[in-house]
Amino acid sequence: MVAIQPAGRRPPKGKRAKPGLDGSGKIVLALPKGIIDPGERAEQTAVREVREETGVQAELIGKLGDVKYVYMRSWGDRARVFKVVSYFLLRYRSGRLGNLPPETRHEVARTLWIALDEAPQRLTYKGDREMAQKALERLSAPGLGSAE
Repeated sequence: MVAIQPAGRRPPKGKRAKPGLDGSGKIVLALPKGIIDPGERAEQTAVREVREETGVQAELIGKLGDVKYVYMRSWGDRARVFKVVSYFLLRYRSGRLGNLPPETRHEVARTLWIALDEAPQRLTYKGDREMAQKALERLSAPGLGSAE
């Protein structure tokens, strides 16, 4: 499974952000994700974001599920935001991990491969961990093997 260390989070007041760390100094490991561009389908966004944030070309296998949550904006009007993040299972096709386009290098501090069976413990965000577990279960199901 490919994971990214985002370039930085907004740190608490009086502290400096460091690449790939949250405001408390913990390393952040996350799955690639992003906003759907106008005219794009969610599946296309998943493939594009993996390419932009990791340098890897991948093809869609299928949808894993959605994670829904609410958060409070930490900027501007501090509004409550309802968010749905769709996760997809992809298959590596080509590319070199870390070979990022110039326009996305500021978003990612580091890219790395992690073993799928370790991902549910290593990823930072609960939704990412849940979807890594779903991917593991899906790929372990009889007849699926390595999703070939």
